[in-house]
Amino acid sequence: MKVGIMGGTFDPIHFGHLLAAETARETCGLDEVWFIPSSQPPLKDRDPGAEGHARLEMVYRAIDFQPHFRAMDIELERGGMSYTIDTVQTLRELYPQRSFSIIIGADRINDLMRWHRIGELAALADFIGVERPGEPVDLEKLPSFLRERLTLTSMPLIDISSTEIRQRQAGGRSIRFLLPEKVHSFIKRNGLYES
Repeated sequence: MKVGIMGGTFDPIHFGHLLAAETARETCGLDEVWFIPSSQPPLKDRDPGAEGHARLEMVYRAIDFQPHFRAMDIELERGGMSYTIDTVQTLRELYPQRSFSIIIGADRINDLMRWHRIGELAALADFIGVERPGEPVDLEKLPSFLRERLTLTSMPLIDISSTEIRQRQAGGRSIRFLLPEKVHSFIKRNGLYES
């Protein structure tokens, strides 16, 4: 079974995340995509705005219609810094019959060399880079051991970010139609991201 790993803070999850996951699943022949909210992302300069349990709940609500999507709490349960290498090692121990591919956005591809223990990670998993119009990827900057493990696919431009959603919510502006209705109602009911 081929599994795509979709990591991130999902603070909150939105249609851009879902479209990237579905694009990777379809174009790369993945059987499932597992969404894994991070505890503390190492390459972000701020802590998540919503607590881990709230971000996980939003993921559950966002994907409950898609039988090929699954949410996992292993990084939240582990706590501390969320290094992908630790997560992949755990998944390979728990599910030795599965192969794993890490789904990343085009903006993250050029950051791969900054990832913790990237050499070990590349030996354990492949990478699927999801390109969007206007976000060119410069593969020449990547060492060969990463280029060999990277598959590029493309998705339509959908210009939504979690940052924009948090800012709109804090400013009292509408966030409807930027994320699934079940996530929207959860944010409203719990007063997340309000100023």
